[in-house]
Amino acid sequence: MTVVYEQGAVRHPEKQKRADSPVLRKPDWLRVRAPNSPVYFETRAVMREHKLSTVCEEAGCPNISECWAQKHATMMIMGDTCTRACAFCNVKTGLPAPLDPAEPAHVAAAVAKLGLSHVVVTSVDRDDLPDGGASHFAAVIHAIRNATPKTTIEVLTPDFLRKEGALPVVVEARPDVFNHNLETVPRLYLSVRPGARYFTSLRLLQEAKSRDPALFTKSGIMVGLGESREEVMQVMDDLRAADVDFLTIGQYLQPTRKHVPIERFVSPDEFKSLEQIARAKGFLMVSASPLTRSSYHAGDDFERLRAARAAKLAQG
Repeated sequence: MTVVYEQGAVRHPEKQKRADSPVLRKPDWLRVRAPNSPVYFETRAVMREHKLSTVCEEAGCPNISECWAQKHATMMIMGDTCTRACAFCNVKTGLPAPLDPAEPAHVAAAVAKLGLSHVVVTSVDRDDLPDGGASHFAAVIHAIRNATPKTTIEVLTPDFLRKEGALPVVVEARPDVFNHNLETVPRLYLSVRPGARYFTSLRLLQEAKSRDPALFTKSGIMVGLGESREEVMQVMDDLRAADVDFLTIGQYLQPTRKHVPIERFVSPDEFKSLEQIARAKGFLMVSASPLTRSSYHAGDDFERLRAARAAKLAQG
């Protein structure tokens, strides 16, 4: 199966020479309903009105029907074209367009129109920009703060690889949650996330917390790519050593036959077991289920995260 852009260009040109991989049939616990809620279409209309991209659509998130029916949408800034070519991701790759200076205002207007109490802002990788887009993230944060001061803001950033000084720009803009996903275990980086470095991502999370200890930090991984249980537990330990507060674990779903194949579907019981282990290791919040994604139920989870920290501080 070849995925194309609207005007006929191949969506993932760098993947077309790969041999097709079989796409496994989904088990019953991964079935989701097609969008049919009026509120879903209202949310989509707001995104179109303000010319915004969402990771919900670009990455083919299975939860889009549920989330958009509750007016929860993850804003994807800096365009819809990524400079990386991760083997798991369905966001299109290529040479991105220049940044839109009006985008921060558009995002803030959409947040206000949707009445969001919590918003997640993510982006494509922009290795073409001197700061990787850090200043654009900061501008979006400031615009949302000005438009809806009570909205809590979660950013899901790239790794800012080789972009010296980028991270402080984002942290100093004072998001409520700083999220950066490790995605998988170190052994699989070369095949799954070849443009990234595991320990660079880990250090990014550690530095974010060290720069602002009051900041909540968050990271996520996918399972079903061939990782072992022991490797997943080592990632948990690495994240706790970096003082990460919140861990998400979800099932990898293969977008097309050209993407890295699924090795297996992890059962709901296995996810429950991983959640119990992660909580025992000291994470304030853990979300682990087949359909868990970084921004799934992010607003509700943020309230639980804040309550968990308060309870921990009260215990001394």
